[in-house]
Amino acid sequence: MMAPHACRQIGLHNVNQCGQLCLLRMEKADEAVYDRAMSRKPTAAARLADAPSARERILQTAHDLFYLEGIRATGIDRVIAESGVTKVTLYRHYPNKNDLILAFLDYRHQRWMTWFGGALQRFGADAAALLPTMAEWFAHPQYRGCAFINTVAELGPVLPEAVQRARDHKRQMQARIAELLPASEDRDARAQALAIAVDGAIVRAACDASPDAALASLKMAIDAFAYAGDRASR
Repeated sequence: MMAPHACRQIGLHNVNQCGQLCLLRMEKADEAVYDRAMSRKPTAAARLADAPSARERILQTAHDLFYLEGIRATGIDRVIAESGVTKVTLYRHYPNKNDLILAFLDYRHQRWMTWFGGALQRFGADAAALLPTMAEWFAHPQYRGCAFINTVAELGPVLPEAVQRARDHKRQMQARIAELLPASEDRDARAQALAIAVDGAIVRAACDASPDAALASLKMAIDAFAYAGDRASR
């Protein structure tokens, strides 16, 4: 069980007497940390200091629209209008929508993994850090689940390259989780179990009105799998 002061630091209530985990409203500071890592829209000062190129504007706009509203629901004309470029400019950088989708996934992977690694470090760099890390993401007002799971669900075999990028993303996420676990013969198997539990929590948090159930179940998975090898060896 997490200590009360640790729970306050990560923005969570302590586990109550029934063992249920309840999510507090994220502190503004925590939300800002996520925004700095995942933000697509630069501040006014940043725009003046380092205005993004047309290619960057297209990609940033596509990222926002694809993630928040869906790939199939977002037409190329919408990306053109909101990024402020001409159709000729967009097609010069991204000859077709599939090219833009794959660029979106590459961009999302880099930014998400950077945030994920940084959040794990902020919350202790061990398996227990998975819980506040996911809580920080789930509480964000623009949380829409995993971009890679969403893309596979939308496109599936229509774009095999997107499916491969999703698999690569999940492998790298699992590898990062493995780094949080103590060395043991079954560390890879435990990391896989935790990665699948994280994915389940991601989907459930996107579906439910509150992420509480997803976080409570994820905590049970962390308790069950993170240190199983250590307990068995004692």
